[in-house]
Amino acid sequence: MTPGFIEERFPLSVAFGASGGPQWRTEVVTLASGAEMRNARRAGSWRRYDAGTGVASLADLQTVAAFFERVRGRLTGFRFRDPFDHASPATGNAVAAGDCLLGEGDGTRTQFLLAKTYGTGVLVHVRRIAKPVAGTVRVAVDGAELAEGPDFTCDTASGTVTLSVAPAPGQGVSAGFRFDVPVRFDTDTLDLSLTHFEAGRAPTIPLVEIDPLQEGGA
Repeated sequence: MTPGFIEERFPLSVAFGASGGPQWRTEVVTLASGAEMRNARRAGSWRRYDAGTGVASLADLQTVAAFFERVRGRLTGFRFRDPFDHASPATGNAVAAGDCLLGEGDGTRTQFLLAKTYGTGVLVHVRRIAKPVAGTVRVAVDGAELAEGPDFTCDTASGTVTLSVAPAPGQGVSAGFRFDVPVRFDTDTLDLSLTHFEAGRAPTIPLVEIDPLQEGGA
């Protein structure tokens, strides 16, 4: 049986040249008065990419084609390094244990889900992070950084942090990390040609974000 998701990353050399990013689904109705009524059709955003813009050589084409064959087109999900957003801090800053608030202790809870926060106030958006990069997760409780292993562990297949000791009520739990986006190919056909890189034309290689926790592989 083919797994629904594999903990492998799409070729980095191609990913860093990919285009794309987040999208929302918003319903807009224009009333007779000219006023608009807008309604969010989804609670969160999801991402689409075109990895074709990252293909720069025949070797890149062959690498992507081999990966496409292995995951069987749209069948199997995998990790993808978003070239624009793949870490908890702002670009240029080092990962720190206080980057993102995960929640508060209640005296018994020991598990917290990784998440990245965008904005503040009424329009704050909390994005669930399910695919952290192993060895990059840093965690703090009430501002004091913990040691990975004796103080906490992180399941990199689900983004779940488990603390050895439950934080006291009101103590904040925060984390910093690097992460990948769970995606799949959004096509079962790769239309490749040798003229793509010789003529400076990029093939279209669509990728779409998925929920790995529903794929049977996390």
